[in-house]
Amino acid sequence: MIKKSKIALGAAVAVASGYVAGVLTAPKSGKQTRKDISKKASKAKTDGERQLKKLHSELSDSIAKAEKNLNDSKTKANKSLNEAVAKAKETKNKAKMLLSALHHGDADDPDLKKMIADAKQAKTDLVKYLKK
Repeated sequence: MIKKSKIALGAAVAVASGYVAGVLTAPKSGKQTRKDISKKASKAKTDGERQLKKLHSELSDSIAKAEKNLNDSKTKANKSLNEAVAKAKETKNKAKMLLSALHHGDADDPDLKKMIADAKQAKTDLVKYLKK
C-alpha cells in the first residue's frame, strides 16, 4: 500500500510540475491561443466563401456561353452539353443557397468544402464542352 501511495504522489507531483512548466514556458496565454485559433478558423471560412462566390460567378458565365452555343447549333450531339448545363445550373443554385446559409451561420465547413468541389467539377465539365 505504501508503494502505491508513493507512486500516486509521484505522479501527481509530475503532473503538477508539467502543468506549471507548460504555463510558465508557453509563448501565449490560453486566451490568446484560443483567440488565434478562432481568427484562423474564421479566415479559412472567409477564404472558402470567397472561393465559392468566385466559382458561382464563373459558373454563371460558363452557363451563359454554353446556352449560347446550344442556341447556335441544334444537333443531337448537344445532349451531353445540355446535361452539363443542367448540372451546372443545379450546382450554381446550391452554391447560392450555401452562400446564404454561410452568411447566416447555418452551414458547416464540410458543406463548404463539398460545394467548392462540386462547383469546380461543374465548371470543368462546362469548359470541356465549350472548348470543343
